[in-house]
Amino acid sequence: VRAGVLRAGKRLVMPSPRLRRGFLIVDPDNIPSSLFREASSIRGAFRYGRPCALKNLPEIDLIVTGSVAVSKDGVRVGKGGGYSELEYAILRDLKLVSEETPVITTVHDIQIIESAPREEHDLIVDIIVTPSRLMRINRRFQQPKGLIWRLVTSEHLSEMPILSELKRLLTEEQ
Repeated sequence: VRAGVLRAGKRLVMPSPRLRRGFLIVDPDNIPSSLFREASSIRGAFRYGRPCALKNLPEIDLIVTGSVAVSKDGVRVGKGGGYSELEYAILRDLKLVSEETPVITTVHDIQIIESAPREEHDLIVDIIVTPSRLMRINRRFQQPKGLIWRLVTSEHLSEMPILSELKRLLTEEQ
């Protein structure tokens, strides 16, 4: 999917693993097309992309997120770290995504489940893509409106400096 974004001539905004180094931007205009697949990998994004301060991130047209499983009403189950939710919440607080920004996940057909538990911070998907079909979800739940600061621990702040950067930016806005 990430290589396809680059082939379509779009800038790819990728979170670094565990958000420890914030977001990276991979610009297809700066990479030979023969390297798009490599550049869209995590290692390649560090080689061919550039780190981007939160205040310089572009508006996001579409989010593609991974899932361990996803319910037929769009509730996704991740690996349990909450990073997709943190990434979305940061972008939402910066007004770079909105309730209308499509969220897509790719899974195998057997990863679609009837229902899944949902918490207030959970990201909801709009489209599920499997090897055999594309499912558009008639969403019953709203997306999180931003970071839920009461859930952010001092450990989160020390491991992910991007959260302190966000807090500073939001304080400056007020």
